[in-house]
Amino acid sequence: MADPGHEQSTIGVPIKASSNAMNLNVACSQAEENGFSDLVPATGTEEEVREILQQTSLKLVDDHLVEFSEALRTVAKALRRVAEGTAIATAEAAEWKRKYELERARNLQLKKQSEGSHHNPFNEKLQNSPDRVVMSGPQIEQTEKCCGKHGICSHEILWDEAPQSNSKLAQEMADAKKASFKLCWGCNGEKSGQHKHEIVSFERGNITTAERSSKQILLKWESPPQTVLILTKPNSISVRTLCAEMVRWLKECKKIIVFVEPRVRTELLRETSYFNFLRTWKDDDEKKLLHTKIDLVVTLGGDGTVLWAASMFRGPVPPLVSFSLGSLGFMTPFQSEQYRDYLDMLLKGPISITLCHRLQCHVVRDAAKDELETEEPILVLNEVTIDRGISSYLTYLECYCDSSFVTCVQGDGLILSTTSGSTAYSLAAGGSMVHPQVPGILFTPICPHSLSFRPLILPEYVTLRVQVPFNSRGHAWASFDGKDRKQLAAGDALICSMAPWPVPTACQVDSTNDFLRSIHEGLHWNLRKSQSFDGPHDS
Repeated sequence: MADPGHEQSTIGVPIKASSNAMNLNVACSQAEENGFSDLVPATGTEEEVREILQQTSLKLVDDHLVEFSEALRTVAKALRRVAEGTAIATAEAAEWKRKYELERARNLQLKKQSEGSHHNPFNEKLQNSPDRVVMSGPQIEQTEKCCGKHGICSHEILWDEAPQSNSKLAQEMADAKKASFKLCWGCNGEKSGQHKHEIVSFERGNITTAERSSKQILLKWESPPQTVLILTKPNSISVRTLCAEMVRWLKECKKIIVFVEPRVRTELLRETSYFNFLRTWKDDDEKKLLHTKIDLVVTLGGDGTVLWAASMFRGPVPPLVSFSLGSLGFMTPFQSEQYRDYLDMLLKGPISITLCHRLQCHVVRDAAKDELETEEPILVLNEVTIDRGISSYLTYLECYCDSSFVTCVQGDGLILSTTSGSTAYSLAAGGSMVHPQVPGILFTPICPHSLSFRPLILPEYVTLRVQVPFNSRGHAWASFDGKDRKQLAAGDALICSMAPWPVPTACQVDSTNDFLRSIHEGLHWNLRKSQSFDGPHDS
């Protein structure tokens, strides 16, 4: 008699094998339906088939997630562009509405004045003239408050006389008189008043410009200079030796009062008590009043010393004489070996000077109530740089010029430079070299993420606003002449305009000669060997 347990075990084996074969067939059929018949082996176990199916399903899920994320990114970009376009359109609509309301109020006021005054045919013709220029907004206030000190005011209307002739053409020209016009600018106070009387003249109703005021400037002393401030490059034995020798010469031979920095006075007094006559300042309050005491500033060092000298004066700057004792000498035209001859000539005058413009920068935080609530202004002689700092993301900056949108900067950063700083960081970033007496602001991107983003040169009277938008991935950092680094978070803005106090720097010859010499010697600009004379010639 057979063992019952053995019989059950022998019967269970083929039943289990048949179920495994059935599951394998079902899995293979499902793989064929999903299009993965090539991946399933013809002869394989159930575990191999399951492993292959799991891998393929995971791959399908990953591919779908990648496509879904790309679609979401595209939608986010589109929504961001729509939001930016809506904000710009809303701002433009509000500005146009404001201008329309101001113009309407102006026209109603003119209509009431014309109804209340005596009837004048010419005034009626002038009011109804299609060529009449209607000003609105701040220009109206400027016209009404203009005092005539900054330009040609609105009441100065120029008339044109018709030629006297008996011909029919002359009679027609006499009947159709040239339209009167008016020019108005710089009438908004001390902020940006541009004195234009010297460069604009009128002749029979036509505008002509006289010679520009940017020609070479000469400084003539009305009385001999009495005080000289000497600023030196630190940690240099040769500079300290030259400073001590120059101080002795100015005191004994020229009878001039000499000011130095507290650090320099301490170093010289360590050597000998002879330098007790040197004057200095004690705190920042006395430092702010230096421009009221100093007649001439002398720097001993390189361009960095010149930048340091300019940063010491937050307002007016005395004439600056720079002696070359550093590695860079774009702004140091005088050689230290002949300092006595140069200083003797400069103290007698006249001095050929270059007015190096400076930028005045304000940081406006997002928490500020309005743009008047700013941090202490910073003056820069070369440039202000906005970069991404330690962040690995590209900078994202919104730029505005006055009330006009300029562009969005995406890249390593942006440089706002003066023309004096055009041969510094701006030049390294691809900006152009500009003569220092050309009044303007250089707008230079740093490694932009667009091949069509090229540098700009903007006029000197504009106000630039660079803002970090709220959708920026990271913060930005602003540095002013390479120092005073400040962090700009989302919503913060940097406002830059031309400062009213330039830096008058003395020239060895004149501004153009010194500028060309500096780019030839400092940059080796367009330096190459001449072609050989014994080469091929035209037949």
